[in-house]
Amino acid sequence: MPDDLNLVNKLYYGDNLEIMRDHIPIECVDLIYLDPPFNSKATYNVLFHEKDGSDSPAQITAFEDTWRWDMGTAAIYQELVEDGPAKLSDLIQALRSFLGTNDMMAYLTMMAVRLVEMRRVLRNTGSIYLHCDPTASHYLKLVMDSVFGVKNFRNEIIWRRTATHGKAKRYGPIHDVILFYTKSDEYFWSYPTRPYMRGHVEGYFVKDEKGWRTNYYGNVLTGSGTRTGESGKPWRGFDPTAKGRHWAIPRAVVELIEEDLSALTQHEKLDRLYELGYIRIVEGQAWPIYEHYLSPSDGMAIGDIWAYEPYTEGSVFGTDDGIDKDVRWLSPQDQERLGYPTQKPEGIIERITRASCPQGGLVLDPFCGCGTTIAVAEHLHRRWIGIDITFLAIDLMERRLKDSFGKQLAPYSVFGKPTDLPGARALSEADKHQFEFWARSLVHAKPAQGEKKGADRGIDGVINFFDDESGKAKKIVVQVKSGHVSVHQVRDLCHVVGREKAVMGVFVTLEAPTLPMKKEAAGFGFYTPEHYPDRNYPRMQLLTIEELLADAEVKYPKTLAPQATFKKAAAKKKAPRSSDRGHPEAMFEDGLLANEDE
Repeated sequence: MPDDLNLVNKLYYGDNLEIMRDHIPIECVDLIYLDPPFNSKATYNVLFHEKDGSDSPAQITAFEDTWRWDMGTAAIYQELVEDGPAKLSDLIQALRSFLGTNDMMAYLTMMAVRLVEMRRVLRNTGSIYLHCDPTASHYLKLVMDSVFGVKNFRNEIIWRRTATHGKAKRYGPIHDVILFYTKSDEYFWSYPTRPYMRGHVEGYFVKDEKGWRTNYYGNVLTGSGTRTGESGKPWRGFDPTAKGRHWAIPRAVVELIEEDLSALTQHEKLDRLYELGYIRIVEGQAWPIYEHYLSPSDGMAIGDIWAYEPYTEGSVFGTDDGIDKDVRWLSPQDQERLGYPTQKPEGIIERITRASCPQGGLVLDPFCGCGTTIAVAEHLHRRWIGIDITFLAIDLMERRLKDSFGKQLAPYSVFGKPTDLPGARALSEADKHQFEFWARSLVHAKPAQGEKKGADRGIDGVINFFDDESGKAKKIVVQVKSGHVSVHQVRDLCHVVGREKAVMGVFVTLEAPTLPMKKEAAGFGFYTPEHYPDRNYPRMQLLTIEELLADAEVKYPKTLAPQATFKKAAAKKKAPRSSDRGHPEAMFEDGLLANEDE
C-alpha cells in the first residue's frame, strides 16, 4: 500500500518504478523534475547499435548510465503493449519497429513505464519537467505526448549547458532540452519574471526623484473597437467610443495592485487605480495617463530559452549580474559542484520550483542523483521526495542536506537502507555492488574507482584526512567484504596500503573476523602523526557491519582540518517565505492557477 505522505520529507533507495507503485499515493505530487541519466559519455551512433540481449538487467548505477535491451526490458515492453494506455501502446510498438532493440529503445521503454506512474502520482494541478539532451528529446516528447496528452505540452525549454563545445564538421552542442508538461489545463503557475534589460528601462521609462516611471502613451488603458456596456461609456470626461476604443485595463496593470479588484466594474477599477496614484489626469491630454514606478518584482515574462551570456554583467536592470546568471552552467571550480557527473545548477530547479509548485507543495525527483532538486525544495519551503538506485547518491544527498541547512533542516526519513544485521545480509544477497556502496558510506569513504565495476586493485574506497599543515591529504584505503573472510585478505590489504602509499587500511566485513585476522591486523602496527607523537592509531582496522551499525568509527586524526573525503556543500539559509513572486489575480480560491492562455 502507498505510504501516508505526511509533512515528513522522504528519501528512498531503490528502483523508482517499484517505489512509485508501492509507496506514493495517487495525485499527491505538485511538481516532478527528472534528469534521467543516459549514455552521457557515449556517441550518438552507439545509442543505436543493436544489442544481443546478453547484458545484465537494465539498471542505472552511479556513474554507469546505460540502459540495455534484455529480458527485463522486454517484459516491461510487453506490459506496456498489453496493459498500457492505448496511445502509448501504439507508439511504443511503432518506435520498436523503427529503432529495433537497442539502447535507445531500452531507454524509451523504461522511461515510458515510469512516466505512466509519474502521471498517476501527479496532482491534477501539477507539472512535470523532463531534462534530457537532443539525442533523445524528440523521442521522449512523443512518449510524453502519449502519456500526458498533446494538449498538455507547455514548452520545450532550451538550456545552455556550457560555454563552448567544439566539434568537427558540425555546430558545437551546447544545450540541453527540458520538456514541460502539465496534468491538465488548471495548473499552478506563478507567472515568473526576469529583470528588464537596462536598455529597455532607459528607453521606455523616465527617471525622476522617485525612481523610474512608465512613459506610456495614454491609450494603454483601452483596447481597439467599441463596446455597448460600461467599458464603452465615458469616464471622467474621456470618451473611448468617440475614438473607436473601449476601456480595457491590462492584467499586468491590475496585478500590480495588492488588492482584489476582480469584483469591480471597469469604471470602478479605473477609479481605484486613480485613487492609488496609478492613473494621472493632465489637462489637455487625450487620455488618462497610466503611471507606475518600477519595483524589484517588475520584469518581463521568462521565455523558453535559458542561456547565460558571459560578459553581459551590467546590462540587466537592477543587478550587476549578466543575462540569465541564475541558470549559469556549473564551472569546474564552482562552489556548488560536488563532483557528481550529471549535476545540474540549483538555479534551474529554483526557477522551475518557484514557477510550478506552491509553497508547502510536494516535489518529486525520481532520479535524484546528488540531490539538487531536494536541496532546492528544502531551501524554498517545499516538501520533497527523492529516489535513487544507488547508496552513493543517498549518502551524498544526506551529506548535502546536513551541510547546507544544519539545524534549519526539516525532518526527513530514509527508506531502503539497512538498519540491522538481517537487513544488511538481505542487501548483500540482493545486490553485492550496492551493499558495497552502503557499507562504504558507514565509514564515510568515497569511491575508489569512480564506481565502475571490474578490477579495483584491492581498493573499494578511500578516506582522506589532514593531520599537518602541509596541505597534502593523507590516505586510508578501505575494502568491503560481504562473504567469507580469511587472514589472507587482511594480509593482501596490508600490501595494498604500502603499494598505494596510504597510512592506514580499513577492512569492513559482514562476517565476524577470525582470530588469525585480528592478529594479522595487530601485527601491522600503528600510525603516529609526526606532530602528535603521543597519538597512535592502528594501521589496519577491522570493523564489522554490526559494529558500524552500533556507531563504531574508523580511528584516525581529525585535528587540524575537516575531513576531505567528500566536498562539503556550502551552508545556506532558507529563502524567506515571501520571496516567491506570483500574481494573485490568476489564482483560484484554493491557490491554484488557471490556463496560461487566459
